[in-house]
Amino acid sequence: MRTAVILQPQYFPWAGVFEQINLADVYIHLDDVQLPQGRSFCSRVQLKTQRGQIWLTVPIIRNGLQIIKDTKTDESQPWRKNHLIALRESLKGAPFAEDAVAIAADTLDLKSDYLSDICIFGIEQIVKYLNINVEFGRSSELISQGLKDDRIISLLNSLSAEAYVTGHGAKKYMDHEKMDRAGKVVEYMDYNLSQYPQLHGEFTPYVTFLDAIANLGPKASSILVSQSIPWRKALGIE
Repeated sequence: MRTAVILQPQYFPWAGVFEQINLADVYIHLDDVQLPQGRSFCSRVQLKTQRGQIWLTVPIIRNGLQIIKDTKTDESQPWRKNHLIALRESLKGAPFAEDAVAIAADTLDLKSDYLSDICIFGIEQIVKYLNINVEFGRSSELISQGLKDDRIISLLNSLSAEAYVTGHGAKKYMDHEKMDRAGKVVEYMDYNLSQYPQLHGEFTPYVTFLDAIANLGPKASSILVSQSIPWRKALGIE
């Protein structure tokens, strides 16, 4: 059964995103939908430091309602330099800090001021480092139609995917029966939140996965052990 994961581009995201990627045959960056209003993981991520957890936020140029792939970063601010400095400082002392910083540096050196390009490149560089075998694509490059569940079904059909693994947020809006009728197996992540040796005090799983790479190196893939469960079990109706 061919399994797909479809997520909006995120900036150096947490382990949960890579656990979903680890379960997928094909991973689609959902880049042609509306950019969330206000704060979102499209443009920010938590970083653990000696002073506690902070947010790394990419400054973006907002023009009202806009599509993710059309959103540009605000290059009038030295955010790339500042983020790299913050990452290098927070990860200093971790055994594989330079590996994590190198991934960040390559991403932040990308000659593009489109937010989605930067997020997508960063995710794919981490996956390459972890040696996870998955096919990548962008929704903007696929033929699909409809809205909400119909759009997901259309994307899955274009990918020849029978199964769809998603995060918990979809519980609020997904028409699971419609997905069943379309022949799509929907499963939700059952996060394990695996711990690993981490700098700066008490462990937290909700920081950028670059933290895991800094502490574990290529073996960071060993903490990606979460599985998915059928939607009925996830909703507590079986």
